[in-house]
Amino acid sequence: MDIAYDPHPDGEPDPGEVVWTWVPYEDDPSQGKDRPVLLIARVGAALVALVMTSKDHDRDEEQENRDGRFWFDVGTGAWDSKGRPSEVRLDRFLRVDPDDVRREGAVLDEPRFAAVVEALAPHLPSAPGSS
Repeated sequence: MDIAYDPHPDGEPDPGEVVWTWVPYEDDPSQGKDRPVLLIARVGAALVALVMTSKDHDRDEEQENRDGRFWFDVGTGAWDSKGRPSEVRLDRFLRVDPDDVRREGAVLDEPRFAAVVEALAPHLPSAPGSS
């Protein structure tokens, strides 16, 4: 998997953009909800994304880490109409069909994208298409 910052203002989803798509629940993949994700790479025709949340996991960071969930703060952006700070989950990679993207939220600026990639490095062996 080649992670690359490559947003284009053309209405098509690209790495570096925050978009909204269906995200299945981990405990029951037959259910889920529409939520923002950060696109980080392409693998063939699919996109690779990281789940985003406005829930602050800093207060329960030790428990999250014990349970194998790792989060990184990305701050605020146009993807959240309420202006809440967001986090991306570093250890859960999703394959997204570009046709399943519901809407674009915003472009994450390149310095924050680079910070996510740096924080992501220890979690890459489990990424789809990384072998």
